[in-house]
Amino acid sequence: MAADPYEAAISDREQEVLEAVERRRRLKPKLKDERITLAHGAGGKATHVLVQALFLEELGNPLLDPLADQALFQAPEGVGPRLAFSTDSFVVKPLFFPGGDIGELAVNGTVNDLAMAGARPLYLSAGFIVEEGFSTADLRLIAASMGTAARDAGVAIAAGDTKVVERGKADGLYINTTGVAIVECEFELSPERIRPGDQVLVSGTLGDHGMAIMIARGELELEVELESDTAPLHDLVRTLLEATEEVRCLRDPTRGGLATVLNELVLAANVAIVLDEASLPVKPEVQGACEILGIDPLYVANEGKLAAIVAPEATAAALTALRSHPLGRDAAVVGEVRGEPEGLVLLDTAFGGSRVVDMLVGDPLPRIC
Repeated sequence: MAADPYEAAISDREQEVLEAVERRRRLKPKLKDERITLAHGAGGKATHVLVQALFLEELGNPLLDPLADQALFQAPEGVGPRLAFSTDSFVVKPLFFPGGDIGELAVNGTVNDLAMAGARPLYLSAGFIVEEGFSTADLRLIAASMGTAARDAGVAIAAGDTKVVERGKADGLYINTTGVAIVECEFELSPERIRPGDQVLVSGTLGDHGMAIMIARGELELEVELESDTAPLHDLVRTLLEATEEVRCLRDPTRGGLATVLNELVLAANVAIVLDEASLPVKPEVQGACEILGIDPLYVANEGKLAAIVAPEATAAALTALRSHPLGRDAAVVGEVRGEPEGLVLLDTAFGGSRVVDMLVGDPLPRIC
């Protein structure tokens, strides 16, 4: 039977699109914007360009160049083991949301950035930028929540700073944190270790935090009971790494969601990742809200989940370890690493098709961290 020329033309066009996207990704990013926009802080493509073409160009050094969520460095000889160091800022709105608040989020977010290196968090600093007129009762609630989260995570808030700015200049409260951890993992967790055939695992349902924040803003008029998943992940990471040394790399899918962190990994490792849509764990409430808003759950943030790239022979052990922990009971294998097309994340859809999952473009979501 002769091949259908129409289907052949479509196939050729799809290949051309993939090759064009791949060529574009290999170009060095250039920052063409004359002004900073909200999109530059959304964790997607604009953020990637800003970091690569401005901050990395001006501040680049061997510690910063990997662009991980933390910097690993060796203490001076004879002083001690490797340490991990990370910093983050939190500007979430609203400050109080179902399942947490900005104080708890600041602790857990910093702990998790350190945990993705297989590190045990030790100390945090906390900087508060408070708007004039902010409620002292609310500030106390946030500080108490932050203290509880720190104790639960086994870290000490060892230093801090407070600034008060004029009314209307800080949207209530911003918090900046810095964290230090000791690296106890004896093998390196790095995108450089990723190989074709490796499996992509997530520790639980996607998009819980981002969608809880959007609903809490009260602008959607949706009657949905959904809480943020904010939680410290270092104990879950320890459980996983004790089960197998064949974990290649870890990431926590915060701003930009799972789609963005996987795009960062394929670019760093020069591989492709193919996701299976049917395997993606998404709560019905999150899926429904995303459909109403026209948002893909792959781009919605979590604050208590991790993504792991694991060697194929270690997948069963890794999945069992994750599911044995309360924070990983909904863990699932969601995709596979491929050799080609390099630098792309693809999604095999439930309808039998396939599409490119690019980085988040623009700023479709409110501030969520």
